[in-house]
Amino acid sequence: MKSLNLNLGIITLIILVIVSNVVYIVNDKQTAILLRFGEIVEPKINPGLHFKIPIYHTVKKFDSRVLTLDALPQPYFTAEKKRLIVDAFVKWRITNNEQFYITSSGGQLSAMRTLLTQRVDEGLRNQFGTRTVQEVVSGERDELMKILTTDLNTVAAGELGIEVLDVRVKKIELPSEVNESVYNRMRTERERLAQELRAQGTEIAEGIRANADRERTIILAEAYKKAEELRGNGDAKATGVYADAYNKDPEFYEFTRSLKAYQATFENKSDVLLIDPDSDFFKYLDSSKGKKSE
Repeated sequence: MKSLNLNLGIITLIILVIVSNVVYIVNDKQTAILLRFGEIVEPKINPGLHFKIPIYHTVKKFDSRVLTLDALPQPYFTAEKKRLIVDAFVKWRITNNEQFYITSSGGQLSAMRTLLTQRVDEGLRNQFGTRTVQEVVSGERDELMKILTTDLNTVAAGELGIEVLDVRVKKIELPSEVNESVYNRMRTERERLAQELRAQGTEIAEGIRANADRERTIILAEAYKKAEELRGNGDAKATGVYADAYNKDPEFYEFTRSLKAYQATFENKSDVLLIDPDSDFFKYLDSSKGKKSE
C-alpha cells in the first residue's frame, strides 16, 4: 500500500513537472514572446493559457503596464550658459516586444532604463540649450515638455520598441551663483509689467474723468439755460400780473406798497427814522386817500 502511494506521488510529481514545462500563463498585466533556441518565433503572445515544447521553446514575459523612469537630477546649460539642476521622470510602456527584447539585451529592464535615460538626457540638453532661464522656468515649460515627449517617442518607438507617453520635469533648481541674478531679472520684469498696467489704468481713468467732467459741464449748462428760461418766463408773467393789477386800481396798488414799506420800516421798536414830515413817505399816514391834510 505504501509503495503504491509512493508510486502515485512520483507519477503525480512527474506529471506536474511536465505540465509546468508545457503549459504557461500570461496574465493581463503581461506580454510575452516565444523563442526557439534563442530565436524569436512568436513576437507577441496575448494574455491567456498557452503551450510550449520543453527545452525546445523558451518564454520571456514582460510587464505591459505603464512604467516610470525616475531619472537622477542632472545639470543642464541654458542659452545664456546658466547651469540648472533638472529632476525629470518619464512614463513609458512596451509596444514592440521583439525590438524591446533585442535592444534591452534579452528583455532586461535595467538595460532599457539605461538606454532611455540616455535619450532623455540628450533631449533635455538640446531643449534647455536653446532657451533662456526664464523660458524654461516659467514661460515655455509646458511647450518644452510637449516637444521633448514627441521627439523622444519618435526615437524610442523606432530604436527601443517602447512608447513614451509623457516626460515631466519635477523640479528645476538654480545653482546658488545664479539664484540672485535670476530672481532680480524676474522681479524687474514683473515690476515693468506692473508699471505698464498702472499706466494703462491711469490713462483709462483720466479718460473716464475727462468724459465725466465734460458731461457734467454740459448738464450744468443745459440746467442753467433751462432755469434762466423758466425764471425769465416767471418774471415776465409776474410783471404782467403786477401791471394788470396796477392798471385796475393804481391808487390801491400804491397804498398797499406804502403799507408794506411802513411795516418793514417800523418792524423794530428800537429803530429811529429821521425824515422830513412833509415827505411823500407819510402821505397815507396823514390821509387814507393819500393826500396831505391842510
